[in-house]
Amino acid sequence: MIQRHHRAVMGMALAATAALGLTACASAGGPAPAGDTAANSVDAAQPRLALTYDGGLLVLDATTLDLEADIELAGFNRVNPAGDGRHVLVSTAEGFQVLDAGAWTSTDGDHFAAEPELTDLVFNAPTPGHVVRHGDKTILFSDGTGDTTVFETADLLEVDGELPETEIVSSPEAHHGVSIVLEDGTLLTTIGTPDARTGVRVLDADGEETARNEECPSVHGEGTTAGEIVVFGCSDGVLVYENGQFTKIAAPDAYGRTGNQYVTDTSSIAVGDYNSNPDSEGYELTQLTLLDTVAKTSSIVTLPAGVAYTWRGVARGPSDETLLLGTDGSLHVLDADTGAITASYPVIDPWEGPAEWQDAHPALVVLGATAYVTDPATNSIHAVDIATGAVGASAQLPATPNEVAAVTG
Repeated sequence: MIQRHHRAVMGMALAATAALGLTACASAGGPAPAGDTAANSVDAAQPRLALTYDGGLLVLDATTLDLEADIELAGFNRVNPAGDGRHVLVSTAEGFQVLDAGAWTSTDGDHFAAEPELTDLVFNAPTPGHVVRHGDKTILFSDGTGDTTVFETADLLEVDGELPETEIVSSPEAHHGVSIVLEDGTLLTTIGTPDARTGVRVLDADGEETARNEECPSVHGEGTTAGEIVVFGCSDGVLVYENGQFTKIAAPDAYGRTGNQYVTDTSSIAVGDYNSNPDSEGYELTQLTLLDTVAKTSSIVTLPAGVAYTWRGVARGPSDETLLLGTDGSLHVLDADTGAITASYPVIDPWEGPAEWQDAHPALVVLGATAYVTDPATNSIHAVDIATGAVGASAQLPATPNEVAAVTG
């Protein structure tokens, strides 16, 4: 079922915000729309980073790593870029709350900067889960209801006390899931219950189911490669969707779980995390899976001894290369086609994986030609040139960083 919601002032968001007791410590007021005198004109785009810590959010200038804002926000919060180059969606108890990073480029090419602000706008989503950005859409999934919320990404740039118009697609049952909308309006969304997840169903632009596949136990994560081929992870391989057809690619092991996909729009190779031990403890992994979405084949890459990673430590670079932040403290560059390590750059001290997935541990995010590495052990962040491995800037943070998201400005 598809519901279309037109713009409305989110009064309930105001109440939710008050209940959380948040304040913007470094912000005297919200950033104004482009052209307003409250926003400063600058010479170039101002990319920014949003980081969570226990009790709040930090917003940094991504070029200098200067602190732009320290915003109090209770609870365990997660961050995802909204896709418009300006906003970050913060997963809170009520849903996806809109953080304005305070820097943006107008449609005329002019650049503006203002102080960041955690707005009162919240996309309703009990137990907010995955955020997917694809084409001109941003897609939100609520684990608490199974609902998918879809909006035009660019519409978020026009917010003025209101959320953009949305479409809401319901699921038969709530579950930890994910959805994506393709360029032609096709919606792919996971199938599951609070107790189990089994596969993916396909809905056309009118909300009618046109296909489904339930051969993907513990379905998790989503990635879209070149040619708009979509990949979902399963506990026994991966599920691929292309041109109305599903293809299941089995793992080489009886248990071979892929949970997250790391993809680009220009590469046909999907890189996934991989675990072949159902009895493993902790969150460190030592293998990756490489999926050729055209040939429909996969292979497993085993990392060198002493190098492990978590889901927070994998990303794709500007040339489709795979970047991996190892427990040895190095940023490793891998050839996306073969998985061979082509370079390794020491950045931080060796570290161990977390006892619980929510625990702070090193994270990696990429913006253009720069990789940003956080180090909770020293409350610091480092900007690394992907081509050379040189650390261009480092900064001490006022709190222990957990998750990190980047916006282009």
